[in-house]
Parts: sequence; C-alpha cells; structure tokens
Amino acid sequence: MKLLENKKALITGAARGIGRSIALRYAAEGADIAFTDIRIDDAAQSLVQEIEAMGVKAKAYASDASNFGECEILIAEVLKDFGAIDILVNNAGITRDNLLMRMTEADWDLVIKVNLKSVFNMTKASQSTMLKQRSGAIVNMSSVVGLEGNAGQSNYSASKAGLIGFTKSIAQELGSRNIRCNAIAPGFIETAMTEKLTPEVREGWIKNIPLRRSGKPEDVANIAVFLASELSSYVTGQVISVCGGMKM
Repeated sequence: MKLLENKKALITGAARGIGRSIALRYAAEGADIAFTDIRIDDAAQSLVQEIEAMGVKAKAYASDASNFGECEILIAEVLKDFGAIDILVNNAGITRDNLLMRMTEADWDLVIKVNLKSVFNMTKASQSTMLKQRSGAIVNMSSVVGLEGNAGQSNYSASKAGLIGFTKSIAQELGSRNIRCNAIAPGFIETAMTEKLTPEVREGWIKNIPLRRSGKPEDVANIAVFLASELSSYVTGQVISVCGGMKM
C-alpha cells in the first residue's frame, strides 16, 4: 500500500518549485491533489495532467492564500470537490530581499502577509474539517533563515521564524484531536528563486554546506511525505531542516 493512499492533500503555491515537487511526490504515494497558485497558467495545467496520469485526482485553484476571504471560499470548494482535507501544506511564499536601510515598508508588509498571514488564513479555514475528522497533518514551509537569520532578509527571516512559532503553538492546540503540525526548513534548494543568483553567490552558499551541494526540490518533498504519512504519527511541533548541514 502506498504511504498516502486515498488521502486528500491541499498544497498552496504548488505550480512550481518545491510545491510542485511535493504535489508530484504525494500523488505518487496515492494522494488526490488540490493545489493553488495566484493564477492558473500553463505550468499549473501541466501539473494537473502529470498528476492525473498517475491515476489520482487533481485540480488547480486560482487563490490568494494571503486573503482570508479567498481562503474560506477555497476550502469550501475543495471540500465540495474532494470531500475531505487530510493534509494541508502551507507552501506559498515570496522574497523581497534588501538591507534594512533600503527596505521599504511595502516590501516588509507584503512578505509578512504572503509568507505568514497566509499560513494563519489557510490553517484557520481548514481546521474545522480536520477537527470533525479528528485527524489531519499540517506541513508548514519555513526556512533555515527562520532559524538563523540572514543579512538582507530581515522580512523573510521574520516571516519564517514566526511560522515556526505558529507551528509549535498549533501542534499544542490541535494535538488532542489527532491533528499534527510540523515545519520544514529548507536551505539552499535549486528553484526559480535561486536561479537568479550569480555564480559567485551560488558558490559562496555551497561552500557553507557540509555536503558541498545544493538541494533539490525532491529532497524537501521526501520529508513532506514523511510528515504527512503515518511514518510520523508520533511527530508534531517539530522543525526539520533540509539544508545539507548548512550554517548561515
């Protein structure tokens, strides 16, 4: 039997990068996949087709996770289409990097809204169905910079650190109903965000990684499967770093 057989997973920001890899990995383990992105484009439609080819159900939803009203509408639509939400992956996120002296209030507010408020929105909107089921797994996407900070990323670091506190609090609130909440803290992972870095910057990051390589989205997806499955049935309120041992 597959690890996520007959489970219904909802993943935010999954058209690309880490979210896409998680969606494909979950589907390979037997889960039906509902996923969101800010708009449904060719990449999102392609993902639906890839997932359906595995013999499970998939549907893409255009939704802004940072908007509470849209999240409530989304959850109602997913429940209508899938009948349940067993797994919630809060993956949507952005960066607006800059030194504090140059960072605008707008860039601070936007990163906190998209990276942190979205997790509150989605978790609150979906908790009712998990409480009724008396089961559920919530996986929140943090970052190593949420654990250690990073110059030029005070807004991003603050949002990801706040997400860790939220994760630990929700684990305590919902644990008695058999709902687990954990976080993943990726390090230097090969995504569209890291592709924008210069070769010099990339080499500088990799020198700080004991494994001497960047990670792949699949490395994160493997941990996401563990945290969503019964393999982690006694794991909650934890943060698992997927960073090759990197120190900032």
